[in-house]
Amino acid sequence: MSTPRAVVLVEGDSDRVALQTLARRCGRDLAVEGVTVVAMGGITNTRAFVSRYGPRGLGLPLAGLYDAADEPKLRRGLAAAGLAAALEPDGPSRLGFHGCSADLEDELIRALGADAVAAVIEAAGEGRSLRRLAAMPAQRGWTREAVLRRYLAAGSGRKARYAALLVEAMEPARVPEPLTALLGRL
Repeated sequence: MSTPRAVVLVEGDSDRVALQTLARRCGRDLAVEGVTVVAMGGITNTRAFVSRYGPRGLGLPLAGLYDAADEPKLRRGLAAAGLAAALEPDGPSRLGFHGCSADLEDELIRALGADAVAAVIEAAGEGRSLRRLAAMPAQRGWTREAVLRRYLAAGSGRKARYAALLVEAMEPARVPEPLTALLGRL
């Protein structure tokens, strides 16, 4: 395997799938372009992956996505691995790391709208399962968006599957800013 020209670090597989799906929709093949998208298995692994690929490792340009609530962990991990600029006020964004308000699923739901997300789930043959979840006593007082987020997070592989389906269903002008900013940097 050849050394990539750049590495994108994302928290999980759904983030990786969403970015690669968006790139394909834009006529790009990140692998052919020499960009490797790495799912780190959680924000707490930032230091290890930046140490491997960043200035103290392979010295490759880095970029990534993270959840806004995890920004302090991201900053510490980047700084500990040799990217001290991460501690500056706009450090993560200057380094190419873009924050999602809650998480990527929240960004996708807001961008598409609850009705369109429910339609994607219905078209995927899982509308009945979503309706069952929404009818459960614990979720009855929840907003529709909260039920959708819970639905997408439940079940093995569901987040990644729907990351692709939701990005595919989205009008280009509605793609969440963290995804467009990240893809634009590559």
